[in-house]
Amino acid sequence: MLTAEVKLDAGQAPAARAALAGLGIGGALVPAGLREAERKLLIMDVDSTLIQQEVIELLADYAGKREEVTAVTEAAMRGELDFAQSLHARVATLAGLPEDVIAKVRDAVVLSLGAEDLIEAFHAGGHLVCVVSGGFEQILTPLAERLGLDHWRANELEVADGKLTGRVLGEVVDRAVKERMLREWAAQHGIALEHCIAVGDGANDLDMLAAAGLGVAFNAKPKVRAEADAAVDLPYLDVVRHLAGV
Repeated sequence: MLTAEVKLDAGQAPAARAALAGLGIGGALVPAGLREAERKLLIMDVDSTLIQQEVIELLADYAGKREEVTAVTEAAMRGELDFAQSLHARVATLAGLPEDVIAKVRDAVVLSLGAEDLIEAFHAGGHLVCVVSGGFEQILTPLAERLGLDHWRANELEVADGKLTGRVLGEVVDRAVKERMLREWAAQHGIALEHCIAVGDGANDLDMLAAAGLGVAFNAKPKVRAEADAAVDLPYLDVVRHLAGV
């Protein structure tokens, strides 16, 4: 599998953005059918991809469990732990937190640099933008609505009597679910998988990166960088549009 790596300091980013389309990096890596497709589908992970933080760690701050939760998150993203089991263990540390911490965390979320530009470029070209997250609906839905995303899915935190129970409701969004949502959304809109671009940073994203026509590792863990089609080691998410020819 061919891999294109973009390693630049943040100060070099403006030049990188302008030059990527002409460097041949995307053209050499991405099949012409994808670059020239009339309609494409971009699907992204959320935590540490669309946004700069890991939401579970922001929530854990309020429970005084940040270090414990961060260690589990890192192991899961490296592929050392089963994601569903790790999620249940991390969410359990949140039991008893007041529901209003969700709003506080929502307000603290920061988009990755270039995220809005990337979304606007895809939409301007008539393409779809979707996100699928191992994080939480209560954080993602207002953000997705504000950004005008076409589809999104995440886990739902259980709340009872105004407090988090330490559990999630329904099926956990793991790597298999992420790939399934890519396939379902692409089929719903009549877009071939070959015309899809998937972006993520952790092991939970590997299946959807493999299924898409172009899988991009964004500031990713070593295992993900090794298996993705392209690896972007730059804090600017809108670099992806140049790889995809948008």
